[in-house]
Amino acid sequence: SQGPISGVNKDIAVLQCHGDCDPLVPLMFGSLTVEKLKTMINPANVTFKTYSGMMHSSSLEEMMDVKQFIDTHLPPVD
Repeated sequence: SQGPISGVNKDIAVLQCHGDCDPLVPLMFGSLTVEKLKTMINPANVTFKTYSGMMHSSSLEEMMDVKQFIDTHLPPVD
């Protein structure tokens, strides 16, 4: 089993994405997961985005959000 999240990892930025029509992993499970995560790390650094009509897949909107998240939180690569 893993120990509690500590140190610098408490301040890690997290983007969690979920389609509101996912038949495999219901949106409710995504919502429960993000609420649990917010008790483990700094809740101000947790972003939960839902996508209307998206099933267990991805979309251009989601990929643009992922790109923006990466551009914001990771240093540029030379």
